[in-house]
Amino acid sequence: MARIQVGDADVELLDQGSGEPVVMLHSSGASGAQWRALADKLSEHFHVLAPDLYGYGATSDWRGDGPFSLVHEAALVTAVMDRLQEPVHLVGHSYGGAVALHIARMQRERLRSLSLYEPVAFHLLRTGDALDEAALREITQAAGGVAQAHAAGDPATGAARFIDYWSGPGTWAGMSTARQEAMASRVGKVMLDFQALFREPACVRDFERLDVPTLLLQGDRSPLSARRVARLLSRALPSLRLDTVRGAGHMAPMTHRDIVNEHIVAYLAACRSARRHAGRMPAP
Repeated sequence: MARIQVGDADVELLDQGSGEPVVMLHSSGASGAQWRALADKLSEHFHVLAPDLYGYGATSDWRGDGPFSLVHEAALVTAVMDRLQEPVHLVGHSYGGAVALHIARMQRERLRSLSLYEPVAFHLLRTGDALDEAALREITQAAGGVAQAHAAGDPATGAARFIDYWSGPGTWAGMSTARQEAMASRVGKVMLDFQALFREPACVRDFERLDVPTLLLQGDRSPLSARRVARLLSRALPSLRLDTVRGAGHMAPMTHRDIVNEHIVAYLAACRSARRHAGRMPAP
């Protein structure tokens, strides 16, 4: 693991391998360690970096003024990217996927590709159809339940509501006490993540001209909110490959890790090969 300074925050990141850089962003409540198995698969041909986002893993809490937004989280990630001398392949799951989309929209020239598993860009649901509106109400109510428990000084209940929404009822009860305590300690940052997602101003039209090669992965057993965001993005992104992981839900990068990793490894290898082939082509 490596450490860098971003403003007044200490940021820890997994850093291994050599080659074209791949930056991987984890989901809410997790850390860069989420991607360790994928990093091991990629590091023979790629330089892999997986930072802990604000308030997760060994990275400091966000200490800025005013409302927290994706701008702030993206600034941490772009500080990692600043260490590199070339564009990156950006990988993201859930909240990390939403951060990746923000970076792609604002700094497209810094990316070679996007690989996303169900980015929770809930702000896109605001301008959708009636089912998108229902999905937005669903996730807003879920976030409200987490916030209510957190405000009442009961982070464990907030964490339980968060975990069971994404992984299914009873998941929290089946976790070890140590894992429950660790997740409860992160609920404050989970609430900041929700706030950032709901406040993001981007709409679906903002992604219609985002011509970045993109792999979008989804599960067929995920909550409505994640599935509807994936549907909107699949219709908007112009250079998209959409794949479904059968029998998987929103947390497939953990529960179906090998299958998800195979998709991403194959896609990045194809992107790398296509770029090398294009580099050998004579100028027109």
